[in-house]
Amino acid sequence: MRVFFIFIFMKSLEDKLKNPVWHSLNETHNSFLISYDSVRFYRPEICTFGAFENHSKTANALDAYSKITERFFVVSEIEPMINPKKIVLEKKIVGCQMVLKGQVKLEVEISENIVLLTEEYIDEIYDLIWLVMPGYYQKRSFEMGKYFGIFKGGKLVSITGQRMQTNDFIEVSAVVTHPNYRKKGYGKQLVAHTTNEILKEGKTPILHTDKGNSAIPLYKNLGYQVTRDMNWWLYQRK
Repeated sequence: MRVFFIFIFMKSLEDKLKNPVWHSLNETHNSFLISYDSVRFYRPEICTFGAFENHSKTANALDAYSKITERFFVVSEIEPMINPKKIVLEKKIVGCQMVLKGQVKLEVEISENIVLLTEEYIDEIYDLIWLVMPGYYQKRSFEMGKYFGIFKGGKLVSITGQRMQTNDFIEVSAVVTHPNYRKKGYGKQLVAHTTNEILKEGKTPILHTDKGNSAIPLYKNLGYQVTRDMNWWLYQRK
């Protein structure tokens, strides 16, 4: 009876992928958790993302979180409830989730020297991400997973990182290249390298992107498939 009880309450990979922020904070990233009435958020110095399971409890929770960070995202297919007197929706990013199908190492030629980035590069990572994709990355997001980079002339010019994580999956994120170094294949090599590092851990590589991202064909070429919508609701405190 005990074995059956445990089985019932275990979440499958598919269940976790439907709510990746929630389950990351329940598992690998639990030390970064702030919870308001069962709505879960990252500590804002780490990442300003939140998620929920119970739609009816989000309004008060979002209000509480807004007291410690002015702008934040809720990651969900569906829109949460808010208190419009205290919170305003700044924008909705229509996104999608992509999952690598199969657990086979990607056979991509790696011509560049890919470096595991240590904390000494935390400022350079932050500056490069904010140059290319401003608005969401916190300096201490570095603590969420491993970051890899390519240097040219002693300058960090391209990176990938790891963000959401559970016992079953790791998200590839922060795929950015300096504008002066694009169209050289750096992003493809870094995504392939990061994907293979995830596979070494026996976990499923995933990623999230907006639906208009020109990199989607590249991700598909590497073996990632679009699996579901995953929207990013950006809220601001009034």
